[in-house]
Amino acid sequence: MAMPASRLQSAGLLLFRAVDTGVQILLGHPGGPFWRRKDQGVWTIPKGLIAPGEASDAAALREFVEETGHRPAGEFFALGSAKQPGGKIVHVWAVQGDWDPAELASNTFEMEWPPRSGQRQEFPEIDRAAWFGIAEARARILKGQAVFIDRLLEIIGQG
Repeated sequence: MAMPASRLQSAGLLLFRAVDTGVQILLGHPGGPFWRRKDQGVWTIPKGLIAPGEASDAAALREFVEETGHRPAGEFFALGSAKQPGGKIVHVWAVQGDWDPAELASNTFEMEWPPRSGQRQEFPEIDRAAWFGIAEARARILKGQAVFIDRLLEIIGQG
C-alpha cells in the first residue's frame, strides 16, 4: 500500500527465525556518539522514512537493505502500525529468514561532532546487529516498538 510522504511515517522490517529455544528476532543498535554507551531500551527494528508514493513494504525492505546490507527473501506479512512516543507512525512488516550480523554493512549519516566543534564526522546508521530471544528482545527494543514483538508472536502462533 502506497503511503504519503511524511517525516512522521517510517517503515521497517522485522527479520525472525526459529531456533531450538524458540523464536529469535534481529534488532539493530543505532550508530553515532549519542547511542554508543546505551544498550537497554535503545535497539530498533531496522526502519526509515517512506519515500513519496512508496509502498510501506517496499520502504521496509529498502531501509532494511540500506541499514544492514542484507536483502532477505521470503513472504512479508504486515504487523501493522504503531504511533511512537515521539509521534512518528511506524509501519512494520515481518519476514522469516537467517543472516549473520557479522556481515553488517550499514549506510551512514554525517553530523557535527563533537558538538560546536565545526568538525563533521560520519557514523553508521546501525553500528551493530544481533539476534535476540523474545525476553531479551523486549528488554533491548525501544519501548514504542515492543508491540511488534507481540504481533509477530500472535501471527506465528506463539503469542
